[in-house]
Amino acid sequence: MLRSSGGCISRPLTPGRPVDVHRPQRLPLTPLRDDALDERAFIGLIDRLRVAGVDSITALGSTGSYMYLDRAERRRVTQLAVEHAGPVPVMVGIGALRTSVALRYADDAQAAGARALLLAPVTYQALTDAEVYALFETIASAVSVPVVVYDNPGTTHVTFSDDLYASIGGLTNITSIKIPPLPSHGEEAADRVRTIRGVIPGSVTIGISGDASAATGLLAGCDAWYSVIGGTFPAAALSLARAALSGDADDARAQSTRLQPLWDAFARYGSYRVITAAAEHLGLVGPDSLPHPVSGLPAPARAHVAQVVDRLLTHA
Repeated sequence: MLRSSGGCISRPLTPGRPVDVHRPQRLPLTPLRDDALDERAFIGLIDRLRVAGVDSITALGSTGSYMYLDRAERRRVTQLAVEHAGPVPVMVGIGALRTSVALRYADDAQAAGARALLLAPVTYQALTDAEVYALFETIASAVSVPVVVYDNPGTTHVTFSDDLYASIGGLTNITSIKIPPLPSHGEEAADRVRTIRGVIPGSVTIGISGDASAATGLLAGCDAWYSVIGGTFPAAALSLARAALSGDADDARAQSTRLQPLWDAFARYGSYRVITAAAEHLGLVGPDSLPHPVSGLPAPARAHVAQVVDRLLTHA
């Protein structure tokens, strides 16, 4: 049962398959149309992932624009994701500037049937390690589903130390840590993963983020990949992950190299805008689907992304 806190209401959980934090996590877009949730397009993205046979779906990640959505919008996104995912378990992002608001989002997500929660320490004022720990302690002790730590310094401006990993990793319900990209050199990456694994409980998995680092991270010992492309190109993400997790380093690196034009576009324009441009190009979402003031790529960059996507699909 959830503890009542900050206006949250205790509710029982419904049974369902848990999110497997040893598997790739797909983070779909949350498309808008005329500044409102484009439910039809979002349902299409979820249906596409379900049909592709993914292990789990993560709604309201950074790719899913969670920080641009209000409570009602987030609740509706979660409801649609759970409903249309069918048997596929759904994890939901609950990050917020205030702990009390994150608790309300956690309550809404669980009430809708989310099987895990993704929590980033969102900031405006800089947070100390003690404040970040207090956030995770409060949320983790108040929920009844696993919590994934979202370490994303590029957007939150919070840098997790190994000591902070260790203290948060020991909390009840903390089940995985989504880490930033690793060094590109394989042995350096493996050393970093071993260091993190040495300070967190064995029950807590390590997930790599930054799609260009996926092959390196998985081959270095990460348990999972929190994938931007997986929400739009599930087959490509699944194929790369399977190769890496099975230990086929040559195949995993070859697949990552094939995707290098996409990684280059991510580095040049930002993965958020690029994957949106790709989805718009493929007709998966409508035009101008990002939440303003964020705007899509300018025409030359959009044309570049379209060429990259067409080339990748041609040689898939």
